[in-house]
Amino acid sequence: MSSTTHGTTPYYFVPGPSAYPVMAATGLFFVILGAGQWINGHQWGAWSLLLGMVGWLATLFVWFRTAIGESESGQYGHKIDLSFRWSMSWFIFSEVMFFGAFFTALWWTRTHSLPALGSLDNALLWPDFKAVWPSIAAGATGSPADIVEPFQTVGPFWLPTINTALLLSSGVTLTIAHHALRAGHRAQTIRFMWLTVLLGVLFLGVQGYEYHHLYTDLNLKLSSGAYGSTFFMLTGFHGLHVFIGMLMLLFITLRLQKGHFTPERHFGFEGAAWYWHFVDVVWLGLYMLVYWL
Repeated sequence: MSSTTHGTTPYYFVPGPSAYPVMAATGLFFVILGAGQWINGHQWGAWSLLLGMVGWLATLFVWFRTAIGESESGQYGHKIDLSFRWSMSWFIFSEVMFFGAFFTALWWTRTHSLPALGSLDNALLWPDFKAVWPSIAAGATGSPADIVEPFQTVGPFWLPTINTALLLSSGVTLTIAHHALRAGHRAQTIRFMWLTVLLGVLFLGVQGYEYHHLYTDLNLKLSSGAYGSTFFMLTGFHGLHVFIGMLMLLFITLRLQKGHFTPERHFGFEGAAWYWHFVDVVWLGLYMLVYWL
C-alpha cells in the first residue's frame, strides 16, 4: 500500500497486517519470565528462557527477512528512510536511559545509601556494619548478618583493559568500513566488517573468561552484596548488548556479500554502526566507574 509515488518508489510504504509484533512480544515474555524464575532457583525457568529466546529470534529472523525483501524490491523511499532513522535514534535514547538507571543505582549506593547505613542513626540497629566500598572490609564483608560470602574485588588489569582495547579497535574498523562503503569499495568494506565482527566475538570470549575467573577464583557473584549485583548487572547487560550488536554487524556483513546497500542508500549499515558506537561509549563509562573507581 502506498500514497502518491515518485517514479517507481512509493512515497510512503504501509505494510499489511502482521502477526510478527505479537509473536516477538510473546517470546520476550517467556524470556523475562524464565530468567526471573531461573535466577530465583526454579530450574524450569531455564527452559522457559530457552523457549522464549528461540521463538523470539526465529520471529525476528523472519520479520527482518521480510523487511529486507521490501527494501531490496524498491518499496522504501525517503520517508521510510527518515522513519528508520528516527526509530533508531529513539531506540538508542531508550538504551541510554536504561544504562543511566543502572549507573545511577551504582552512584546512589556508593554516595548515599552506604554512608546513611553507616551513620550514627543506624549504629544501634547495625553496630557491626562497615560503611566501606566495595562492600568488603579486611577479613570480612560489609554484611553484619554474614549473608554475603567473603569475596575479592576486581580491578582494570588486565582483562577489562584488553576488552577496552578490543572494543575501541572495533569502532575504528567499523568506521573504516563505513567510509569504504560510501566510496564504493565493497571488498574493503566486507573485510573490515568481518574484522569488526571478530573483535566483538573476542570481547565476548574475554568477558566469559573473566566471569569464570571471578566466580571460581574471587568468589565474586551476583549475590555478593551491592557490589556484586551492580557489577554483574552493568557488565552483564553490556555484554548482552555487545552480543546483539555483533549479530547486527554479522547480518549486515552477510547482506554486503549478497550485494545489498549502495554508497547512497545504506541505513541498515548505519543503524547497526550507531548501535555499536553507543555500546563502545557505554563500555568506556563502565570501565572507568566500575573497574577503576
